[in-house]
Amino acid sequence: MLRTARYLLSSALLFAGTLAAGAQTLELNAGHVLSAASHYHAAAAKLAELVGEKSKGQIKINVFPAAQLGGEVKMIQSVRTGTQDIVVTGEAPLENTVKDYTVFSFPYLFSSVDEANKTLQSPIGKEMLGLLPQYGMVGLGFISALERNTFTNGRGIKTAADMQGLKIRVIPGPGYVTAYKALGAQPTPMAYTELYLALQNGAVDAAENSPDLFLQDRFVEVSKTFSLTKIMYMPALIIISKSRWDSLSPEQQKIFREAAAEAVTFAIDHYKKDYASALETIKTSGKVELIEPDLASFRATAPDVYATLLKEFPQAKPWLDKIKAQ
Repeated sequence: MLRTARYLLSSALLFAGTLAAGAQTLELNAGHVLSAASHYHAAAAKLAELVGEKSKGQIKINVFPAAQLGGEVKMIQSVRTGTQDIVVTGEAPLENTVKDYTVFSFPYLFSSVDEANKTLQSPIGKEMLGLLPQYGMVGLGFISALERNTFTNGRGIKTAADMQGLKIRVIPGPGYVTAYKALGAQPTPMAYTELYLALQNGAVDAAENSPDLFLQDRFVEVSKTFSLTKIMYMPALIIISKSRWDSLSPEQQKIFREAAAEAVTFAIDHYKKDYASALETIKTSGKVELIEPDLASFRATAPDVYATLLKEFPQAKPWLDKIKAQ
């Protein structure tokens, strides 16, 4: 009888200990607007995997793709207020809050994805991440920049003159709106989740994005041309809520820093492979016309566009000088 009582007590204590251990597990939610095939998701999933491993299961990150937690503007605001833990986002929606980031809306700031990524992983990138805490966010790292090309449901874009009057969906970032307006287009800020239908029903004539996302998000179904205009190279980054960050122990913060560094490298490689594969698919599918436009005509517009942007966003000037001085 006594042995049975001891056994039951021991079992109860073991069960209680298991519950206590489970209660100590920290769960965080991460969101992004792209599909589970994207490099945004690759970054978030790899971060979740590595944080789980490095914390021995004591930290769990739940990843919600495809705007399940809302659009980028909403998620950024939720991270700032602490109601969402992590977001993987393009930088353009951050321009509404972090005005210095408008420098990334300057057309032809970089000549390639590799050049953009080199800057983002340099001390300049670290400085720019360092701007975020004052806005309630902590930047865990820049993942690969996205090459922004132009696709249409009508006429193709072959020279800068073809941008005149083009009603083009742009990311809701002030720099993007100003830049495309200066190029002669009619920029239409719109949530990414609304774009497919807008192209389908003719609410917009065009949009801009990377080849991989053009395929992954099925815009190939509602487009006639894809033009390699390479106007911008938009950085993307992993952000954690500052309130959540401040609640972590130094050891937990170290885990996140190490995991994020590995996730960044993984996502950069993921994007590079997806980009090459998608471009080859577009070339060979015959579903849309692939255009390699006269980039000289676009680059010739840059001085006037820069002047317009600097007039509206003077805080971008020091960053522009740093990037150009590299």
